Amino acid sequence: MWDKLALILVIIGALNWGLIGFFGFDLVASIFGGQAALISRIVYALVGLAGIWCITLLFREDALPSNM
Repeated sequence: MWDKLALILVIIGALNWGLIGFFGFDLVASIFGGQAALISRIVYALVGLAGIWCITLLFREDALPSNM
């Protein structure tokens, strides 16, 4: 469950960064009232923690497909 939640948050972060890179548009900030808004900062922090969690997927045998 935690792996899937972390992966969803990392995907959200990646899509947000893609929007920033291609269009200069921060979707999270737009939805939650700017980059300095508390809820935006919470979302950014959760995405960051999810990224750290997903690093562990690289080192766990059960998380990788058997053909890798």
